[in-house]
Order: sequence, then structure tokens, then C-alpha cells
Amino acid sequence: MRGLYVHVPFCARKCSYCDFYSLPARLDLLEAYVQAVVHESHRYGGLSFQTLYLGGGTPSLLGPGHLRELVGGIGKSVDLSELIESTIEVNPESATGALLEAAREAGINRVSIGVQSLSDYELQGVGRIHTAAQAVEAIILASRLGFKSVSADLIIGLPGQTWSALHRTLGTLVGAGIEHVSLYCLSLEKGTPLEKSPPLDLPSDDTQAQLFEQARSFLLGHGFIHYEISNFALKGYECLHNLNYWRGGEYVGLGPAAASHLYGRRFRNRADLDAYIDRPGYLTEDVEELDVRDKASEEAMLRLRLLVEGLDAGELAAKFGRDNIEPLADRLERMAHDGLLVFDGLRYRLAPSRVLTSNPIFAEVL
Repeated sequence: MRGLYVHVPFCARKCSYCDFYSLPARLDLLEAYVQAVVHESHRYGGLSFQTLYLGGGTPSLLGPGHLRELVGGIGKSVDLSELIESTIEVNPESATGALLEAAREAGINRVSIGVQSLSDYELQGVGRIHTAAQAVEAIILASRLGFKSVSADLIIGLPGQTWSALHRTLGTLVGAGIEHVSLYCLSLEKGTPLEKSPPLDLPSDDTQAQLFEQARSFLLGHGFIHYEISNFALKGYECLHNLNYWRGGEYVGLGPAAASHLYGRRFRNRADLDAYIDRPGYLTEDVEELDVRDKASEEAMLRLRLLVEGLDAGELAAKFGRDNIEPLADRLERMAHDGLLVFDGLRYRLAPSRVLTSNPIFAEVL
């Protein structure tokens, strides 16, 4: 499987916790940006893709016209005839009926909505510009328009967040028929307004972990599968585009700051919209070619994020060669002995108690 990611770097206002490459108040460059992405897509002419993901930023700020132009233009360069899943991220305040209808007409069958919370107090605390009511309206509208899947992003550990408020949010989402939920723990990213001036009512790390576990129990109790560290889905509604990342598959990234993994080579477009518009796809950085052992370790780390699927040691050996994974296999065996991983004779999985403290484990795998 191969995925195509398009980074849409526009936003109406930067949230206080966000360290992604996104630019407020640059909407005058939308047309030039779309033309640049279409131009960059020519470089991958002839490649076929099974998933498409429009992320950001706020892709719903493209509006109906630019969205049609973007997807239609890319489709003239690369082969999208084999698409199984195509996703657009939207924010509630810009997820208009016209935008969502244009998305459906363009062949997009999955919507990921940046809900974050259904408490207006929590939303305002981190600079979100939509209301809880707008988020619910966006979910209902997307469901009514017949998208194959509707997903919601939520943040755990927002200022003043309590289990009572989080429980109400989750209950409303499940009641609205959401099939997929991404739960992200709030982190104070260096240089963001939230990191520079954290609110006094920010939940502690222990409280955040407790809220995550309560949310996890709620979702499991309503039929959701905790299939990846931050992701829950009803059976059959897992995000195929992201699964391809975690399984070590190939992907191409279009747009400024977008990353690619193709033909054993990794690289990223420079995070500079103006430079990208001038030379779309030609200003790359972080170019890296992994040797076999490094690639095996990276894939093992990514597959351990898949809590149900886990890492099949036999498949890894068949793919990369038993000699090449011998040092990695020794590390995995040692971590299983120490209780960091669980091994059932075939697959390694993260120990349930280490899901929220997995980074040191992944570092050791690598």
C-alpha cells in the first residue's frame, strides 16, 4: 500500500498548543499554493496510491473551489483510481455544507473533525475558535452527507478538564455515531504560547494519565478497539492511511513541511510556504537513506504502536533477513523479559501498563 499526504498549511488562528507548520492570515496565497501542489504532484506521475489524506493546518479553509481544483489537479498527475480511503481534516467553524459536499464530489470518503472538546471553557482555554455546538453540527452534517467514516480528534488534559466534562464529550460523540476517535494527550511544546504561559488549572501528568485511562475504558465499553496508542475505532473503521505509516509502508508528501518515504529514502519539503510556491517540491531537507538494520528497527518501533496487531518477529525476519535483525531480536527479548513488552510466542506488543510511557521503549528498540 502507498499513501499520498497533502499538507495544507493555512489556519484561521494558531492555537496556543500548536507547533505544527501552519500559517494564520495567509489565505491570499491559497490559489498559488494549490497550483504549486499540483505542480509538485507531476514529479510523481505514474505512481498509484491507495490512500489520500489532506491534513494541516486546516484543509477546510481551502473552500469548495480550491478543494476541487487541488484534488482534481493531483488526479491528473498521479493514479488515484485505486483509492480505498481518502480523508480530509476539517475544523468545525469552516466545515460548511458546501465544503463537505465538494469533498464528497471529489471522491473523499472520510472526514476527521478537530473537535478537541465539547466544553466551551476548555476550547477557549487553548485558543480554539469554534464552539461545542459547531462541532456537533459538523459531525451531524458529515454523517448526513454519507461519508464512509467520521472521526473526531480530542485532547486529554486541557485547562480545567475534569472526567465529568470529558465523559459528556465522549458520550455526545458516541451518541452522534462517531466511528473513530483520536485521543491526544496535551503536551507543552517548546516555544508555543501554552508552554510560555501555562494556565494554572492545567491538569497534572498524573491527572492526565487518569483521564486517558477513563476515556479508554469508556470507549472500550462502547465497542471501540484501542488499535494504536492514540487511536480508537469501531471494527473496520481504522484509519488505513495511518496504518500504512505504522506498518512501514511508502508514502509521498506534497506541500511545505510534508514528509515522504519512497524507495527506501526519506525526505521532507522545507517548511516555508513562500519558497515552496516558488519552487514546489525542489527544496527538500532531512534526506536520509537507512541501512537494512536501521530500517528493521524503525519498522519494529512503528509496529509496536499497533496495540492489537503488534510486531510479528517472523515477518520481520523474512522481510529484512534473520542476520540483520539479530541484535534487534535480542533487544526485544530482553524488553519482554523485563515486562516492557508482552510476547505470545509470535508477536510482541506493548505491555498495557506502558502505553502512555512508551517513548523510552521505542528509543531502546531503535
